[in-house]
Amino acid sequence: MSKYWNELTASLVPYVPGEQPKDQQYIKLNTNENPYPPSPKVLEAIRNATNADLRLYPDPNCDQLREALAGYYRLSKEQAFVGNGSDEILAFAFQAFFSASKTILFPDITYTFYPVYADLYGLNYETIPTDDEFNIDAERFCVPNGGIIIPNPNAPTARFMVVDQLKIILDANPDQVVIVDEAYIDFGGESVVSWVKEYPNLLVVQTLSKSRSLAGLRVGMAFGHPDLIEGLNRVKNSFNSYTLDRLALAGAVAAIKDQSYFEETNRKVIATRERTSEELKRLGFRVIESKANFVFISHERLPASEIFSTLKRRGILVRYFNKPRINEYLRVSIGTDEEMDALVSALTEIVQPS
Repeated sequence: MSKYWNELTASLVPYVPGEQPKDQQYIKLNTNENPYPPSPKVLEAIRNATNADLRLYPDPNCDQLREALAGYYRLSKEQAFVGNGSDEILAFAFQAFFSASKTILFPDITYTFYPVYADLYGLNYETIPTDDEFNIDAERFCVPNGGIIIPNPNAPTARFMVVDQLKIILDANPDQVVIVDEAYIDFGGESVVSWVKEYPNLLVVQTLSKSRSLAGLRVGMAFGHPDLIEGLNRVKNSFNSYTLDRLALAGAVAAIKDQSYFEETNRKVIATRERTSEELKRLGFRVIESKANFVFISHERLPASEIFSTLKRRGILVRYFNKPRINEYLRVSIGTDEEMDALVSALTEIVQPS
């Protein structure tokens, strides 16, 4: 611990991203990246934007991108917000809508950035246990609170919460902001973005990192009542008015407009996920039903930590969380068919040695 840190810095337990080792070539199935490249139209738009205008600041309001998103979801531009990845938007939202005087709620098995943000901003939080199948019980969120965040589908479990359950939470908490984190929504889930017209307390957060193959571009978006969007802008403009650069804005607009490419790659990911899930089940794995671009698996006989280490030695990276309730599970991102075939082949040798 550095003597120059303040008390807050010394107390923080930061988020730990998936490992990115450089010692050899790996089949990388640990960070939920899309296995397919971005749309060619995205790359063309970025090339075209790489010009002398880079000497100028980008549009701080990101009007063109917000208009594209509003058109896509049939909302007004005033109902859309964009930022440097959905994680940044979540950070803004925690600052804008949650108070230290009230306790916020989120599931106990969930995206591990939520407690990090809560600790960073001095917020009290309570985790609501999921059941033995990792389902989120809507009724348990119908209690006094200072705000709620629900990931749908959830991470790392891949569980999707049917939207009727979300309606229960929204109806029970009209005076608190309910954030629905839809980072993986495009892989088979049902979005509730359109509900922002009906629920002024609903903020839906999404990203271009997963289904649009743009994890390296860092573009996230949020949708909500104009009052919520203004709250996000107040925080953003007290921190950094220019969150998206010119290249990111150009690429993001092109990604939103290329619907056919988006649908094609998503179909591939979903088909590979379903095929791989069946093959893993035949090897004795429990596979949680997934509506994301990853699966959450546990073997009936072998410890998850052992499988994780053995796969890494064989050049295949998956994600292992050594945490209560999930320390016998692995999160496996969906790669190409060839990558998933290599995974299944390696797992066959691990769980069924000759």
